[in-house]
Amino acid sequence: MYTHGQAVIGLMEQLAPKRYAVEGDKIGLQLGTLQKDITKVLIALDVNDEVVEEAITVGANLIIAHHAIIFRPLAKLDFTTPAGRLYEKLIKHDIAVYISHTNLDVAAPGINEWMAELLALEGRDSLEAVYTEDLYKLVVFVPEDSQEQVREAIWRAGGGALGEYSCCSFNSEGTGTFLPGAGTQPHIGQQGKLERVREVKIETVVTAQQKRRVVQAMIKSHPYEEVAYDLYLLDQKGPSLGLGRVGRLPASLTLAELAEQVKQAFEVPAVRVVGDLSADVSKVAVLGGSGGRYVRHALFKGADVLVTGDIDYHTAQDALAEGLFIIDPGHNIEKLMKPRVAEWLAARLRDQKSQTEVVASAVDTEIFRFV
Repeated sequence: MYTHGQAVIGLMEQLAPKRYAVEGDKIGLQLGTLQKDITKVLIALDVNDEVVEEAITVGANLIIAHHAIIFRPLAKLDFTTPAGRLYEKLIKHDIAVYISHTNLDVAAPGINEWMAELLALEGRDSLEAVYTEDLYKLVVFVPEDSQEQVREAIWRAGGGALGEYSCCSFNSEGTGTFLPGAGTQPHIGQQGKLERVREVKIETVVTAQQKRRVVQAMIKSHPYEEVAYDLYLLDQKGPSLGLGRVGRLPASLTLAELAEQVKQAFEVPAVRVVGDLSADVSKVAVLGGSGGRYVRHALFKGADVLVTGDIDYHTAQDALAEGLFIIDPGHNIEKLMKPRVAEWLAARLRDQKSQTEVVASAVDTEIFRFV
């Protein structure tokens, strides 16, 4: 069976949740409908006429792209304009377009994480935090002989994770009291009789996104008819994700050597370089797309060089004056998302025994040519 459009996007948003996006970013469904079965998904960087023709040829009725096709409110839909003709073709062939932009940049795995991996950067951190998870303290009271099954259910659902540590909890013993009323079916005790039971208080931490799943798992595993538990919002914050990445090379390289490595890693014929080609660099910042406004962020993080696209002349001057080198391989290096997103989504659909196929666009949407 084919997978419904909403379910396909539900999987995509596991990789790149909308909550990761920068405020005001044009993401989500931009054209068409998801209220249909999806036969084939085409993963693209941009949506231009060649990509739409490709979708028609391969039989895709959903395009998931990185760059939006609608940037500002439309005053009219004129099919005589280039954009209008593009929309018309998509509509006539019932091809929906869904955009995953800065949320895919921020995600891990995601575009900036993949860039950092291709350069083998170690000890990675974000250039600018965009999304930080709220943390909650979950407290539940369990009879002594059931504590292991409840703890394990919480952990399997994702609770109890602190940084690189998992299965974290604090457990204290005490006495619980309860009086089963009429119509109850108590696991312990009898109706109308006050009970005193040796219980364990389990305390652990869950993120805002985990809490519903963890609480459901905890209640399902708990032997009591009515489960006593508390959730407290903590001042302490959970994992933080952001735009860009910064990390260290496995070994220092000259700026010229790193530039060659960038060309190979991102499959570009040339790069623009700002700085002394013979200088050694070890700490590298990367950011897909246009990264000119992140020069200050890279400097603050102690980077020797920033790898990003669309650097203008004066930004390059200012960066060099501050001691930051730049390698500009162009905006289009974000094309690396096509095979990776296609592989990720296809694997999830296969797990569900779906007939929906996923393919990466083969169209080269780079608009610049080196002559």
